Amino acid sequence: MNKPLRRIAIFCGLLVLTLLLRDNYLQYVRADSLKDDPKNRRVTIARYATPRGDILVGGDPITGSAESSKSGVNDLKYKRTYKNGPMWAPVTGYASQAFGATQLESIEDGILTGDDDRLFFRKTLDMITGKEQQGGNVVTTLNAAAQKAAFDGLKKRGGKGAVVALEPSTGKILALASYPSYDPSSFAGNTNDDAAAWKKLQKKYDPADPMLNRALRETYPPGSTFKVVTAAAALENGKYTSADERTDSPLPWVMPGTTTELKNEGNIPCENATMRVALQYSCNTVFGKIGSDLGNDKMLEEAKKFGFDSEQFTPVRATASVFSDDMNKSQTALSSIGQYNTAATPLQMAMVASAVANDGKLMKPYMVDELQSSNLDPVAKTEPEELSRPLSPKNAQILQDMMQTVVEKGTGTNARISGVEVGGKTGTAQHGVENSENPYAWFISYAKLPDGSSPVAVAVVIEDEGANRDDISGGGLAAPIAKNVMEAVVNAKK
Repeated sequence: MNKPLRRIAIFCGLLVLTLLLRDNYLQYVRADSLKDDPKNRRVTIARYATPRGDILVGGDPITGSAESSKSGVNDLKYKRTYKNGPMWAPVTGYASQAFGATQLESIEDGILTGDDDRLFFRKTLDMITGKEQQGGNVVTTLNAAAQKAAFDGLKKRGGKGAVVALEPSTGKILALASYPSYDPSSFAGNTNDDAAAWKKLQKKYDPADPMLNRALRETYPPGSTFKVVTAAAALENGKYTSADERTDSPLPWVMPGTTTELKNEGNIPCENATMRVALQYSCNTVFGKIGSDLGNDKMLEEAKKFGFDSEQFTPVRATASVFSDDMNKSQTALSSIGQYNTAATPLQMAMVASAVANDGKLMKPYMVDELQSSNLDPVAKTEPEELSRPLSPKNAQILQDMMQTVVEKGTGTNARISGVEVGGKTGTAQHGVENSENPYAWFISYAKLPDGSSPVAVAVVIEDEGANRDDISGGGLAAPIAKNVMEAVVNAKK
């Protein structure tokens, strides 16, 4: 071969080698990044080329799929639909052709579209038989009756608020409601109408912020509901050993290092009261002094056992609740009655009630029971997992007895259910600079059946900016909603 031909052959060989290297680079090195590139419209077209699988509650789908509108971008064949979208939005999140996906719709997108590697056998079988790829299902732990009771209660009350209900023995989430809410169907497509609906829901245009999942993503001062955690700390650290032992609680009580008295609400019997009486009447002085005496470190240790200062993944992420460290005695006193820097999500306070009801064992909260392939074969199953033990069984039973007194003859009588033992704690949490705004109304509770089992624990928080300040109380606003949610679960057990 003469020299010019040899040079041409080498050059052509190098070109072929470069093409092979480039092809392998794209196929194996850049494949994932190209697949996930938002500019790669083929991925989006493929995602909406077939109906998504469904999110199920009690065996029934709360989602669906429908053919997209032909107006606007029409190369996306199917869009998401929702049944009673506002009620279920805190659970499902949304899947929108224009605005992406959130919560379960995002986390379990691979299962719902059929792209998850765990569906490889199913996808291969469909390919061989010529069937279109089908999405799998997400089976939730939610209880439809409890969710309806929660959402209807919040809607009837008006204002803003959230409800979380758990099954104490497993950690299953039975209800997760937030109000005001939104309908994910309203912007599931890619038309001008969808864009307009999305715009209206943004906080800039709607100060009520309906897309905020208040059950998981909003923290509030828990007020007197946190006294359950403080009582648990007192029992676990041996400061008091029974519900009926008199406490060292002078009246008035001046917070250490200050000249400020910690006040109680009204003329109530708080001087040296037992913890049972102090919880019944919600004595700030008793529980503030307990927290101050125990100190920041012991209070923080107990709060963390209940889940404070840690994000929770249900699998949807819940914001971490807060109990501060490095506080002095007076700050610890205020934090121990659910004020100062203490802040909690409704999920967190449901976890507190759940741990007490479950004899001191806190189970990890979760809302996905099972993932299924398109032919309903199980792909993955969630097993209950113990998170911590904030209380010994003995101390948990003491605290249960105290919480039952609150409902039987204290501030929580609106939560009583005939034939069922109910334990609870009200809370009215200060809000705004120098308590200038309407307080938040809280109620946490659990129900126990005659056989000793506890099928449900609940937390309710109400923000009612339009209410008369004197009418706001956890027992008055939040307890009736908690009662209805507990009854929905209890009735299903009968």
